[in-house]
Amino acid sequence: MKKNSMIICLLLLLFIVGCSPYGTIYGVAVDERKASTIASDKKITAEIQKTFLEDGAVNVLDISSYCYDGHVFLVGEYDKKEQKEKAGKMAKNVEGVKSVQTYLLPKKKGDTCGTSDNMAITGKVDVKLTADKDIRSTNIDVKVVQCNVVLLGIVRSAEEIAKATAHAKSVGGVRNVTSFLTAAH
Repeated sequence: MKKNSMIICLLLLLFIVGCSPYGTIYGVAVDERKASTIASDKKITAEIQKTFLEDGAVNVLDISSYCYDGHVFLVGEYDKKEQKEKAGKMAKNVEGVKSVQTYLLPKKKGDTCGTSDNMAITGKVDVKLTADKDIRSTNIDVKVVQCNVVLLGIVRSAEEIAKATAHAKSVGGVRNVTSFLTAAH
């Protein structure tokens, strides 16, 4: 069982780094953080996901973790309120975490917004962000939960935050937009 957990953690880490713009030289070059900070943030994210996986009380497929300059954001859904509380506590206990903010919604049975809707909205928001040449879209992570868009990352300015938020709000089917974007110093 321990061997399977280690394999899953390794695959998860490879997926996080390999599928991210931060797994590339370009991603590091346009990021508002130093390369060492990006590496530290990725390590924190992987450790949180590993903790969720090993514990089993928090479903690693339901709650995603993001980290920017040591500040962690947990985004997703939960079955029981205890899972939400435990996820926050577990994340706070990871070395290097400065703060934890959550955007966690209780799962809804019979919700009209399903996985395919969330994926479609994610794609449409990503297209709008990429098309806007005033936005460094690689610095923005988009997560959609129950047709609610959550924007995360560090961008260059307040104007970039406003534009990204407006793009997300303009996509059909979006119920709400929450921005955890911050402007670099």
